[in-house]
Amino acid sequence: MDSLYLLIPISLLIVFCIGLIFWWSLKNGQFDDLEGPGYRVLMDEDSVLMSEDHNAHTDKEQKSVEHSSHPFSP
Repeated sequence: MDSLYLLIPISLLIVFCIGLIFWWSLKNGQFDDLEGPGYRVLMDEDSVLMSEDHNAHTDKEQKSVEHSSHPFSP
């Protein structure tokens, strides 16, 4: 019975903190658009990403060719 005098106020404090965090998230718009980010992933431009990937790949090839032509450069 003595433990209830400690556990009930602690549980009420935890519930109050959870309520404050939930209220803060509602006020700051955390739940405004739940589906938008999922659709943005699907609607990304693949051509832009592929061209950047191709440029990075050709840069790596050019660097490897430069290093192989001068194996003992200082």
